[in-house]
Amino acid sequence: MIRVVSIQFNTAGKLYDFDAGTLELNERDRVVVETERGLGVGTVVGTPVERPASELSQALAKVKRIIGADDEMTLAHHSRREQEAYQFCLQRIQERNMEMKLVRVEQMFDGSKAIFYFTADGRVDFRELVKDLAHTFHTRIEMRQIGVRDEAKMVGGLGICGRELCCATFLRDFQPVSVKMAKEQNLALNPTKISGQCGRLLCCLDYEYETYCDLRKTLPRCGKKACAGGQDGVVEKVNLLTGEMVLKLDDGKHVSCHVNDLESSPSAAGSSVSNRVSDQGGSQRRDKSPAPPTPETTTTNPVAGSQSTEQEGASSEERQKRRRRPRNNRNRKQGKPSSDTPTQE
Repeated sequence: MIRVVSIQFNTAGKLYDFDAGTLELNERDRVVVETERGLGVGTVVGTPVERPASELSQALAKVKRIIGADDEMTLAHHSRREQEAYQFCLQRIQERNMEMKLVRVEQMFDGSKAIFYFTADGRVDFRELVKDLAHTFHTRIEMRQIGVRDEAKMVGGLGICGRELCCATFLRDFQPVSVKMAKEQNLALNPTKISGQCGRLLCCLDYEYETYCDLRKTLPRCGKKACAGGQDGVVEKVNLLTGEMVLKLDDGKHVSCHVNDLESSPSAAGSSVSNRVSDQGGSQRRDKSPAPPTPETTTTNPVAGSQSTEQEGASSEERQKRRRRPRNNRNRKQGKPSSDTPTQE
């Protein structure tokens, strides 16, 4: 059995599994781990769980140690270098008029590499910029382009609801969001109201989308006919959460009612009765339809067979004579002798 612990390197970041070994780890402990990019500092999300080695797809890296006083001093030193690198890189970008936006600088815990996160509309030639950074900080430089959503996740901020951004607090993965979700929830399709800090559609539109879809199945849609209190009308507005709706009557008046107050309209009942009658009539017609003929077994008689062949031969001769008659008539009209009548010499 292997003691597996989940660790995140950033707030609301992806979770990675590591081998806790014999270390006693608790939630929110900061530890030093070995990663593909080098040593890193992460935060424990949950207590270690024992799992069999057969369930693991690959060997897990081990947790080195829980950070101590020396590690805290190293982190503070890296934080100062990150700020210096950010200011220096931003100055070089402005001097070269490069079409890119610097978002964040991350220094690896062992100081082996510095990662510069930036956003840009297209590809950027930053070879000269990398040379300046490597010459100044004497470390490996990696330029990583990210999207606007990842930028909002790193920077953080407050949303239009007044709370901290979901992606910067608890949302680990970005789910696809479409305008259909806003339409289904009867929201105003105003870009300033349904867009977040990143300029994309709000991630929270996906939270209650399935609930609205389930509620809409139990309520009539706008434009459908409904009956409430013995009055027929057309549904104009529907509140999916409270079940309240507004009906427009035939005389132009508006009536508010609840979904529990709806009744079956006479027209709908009449249509259902007519449908049932038509269905019954159709079933009766189907019952009265003649049955397909059943195959009968016939016995052949040699005498009858000979008679039928003689009749067939006679009928064929008669058909041939009928074909010749129009030809003979046509010859008589033109004054030509026919082949059937004898000619006088």
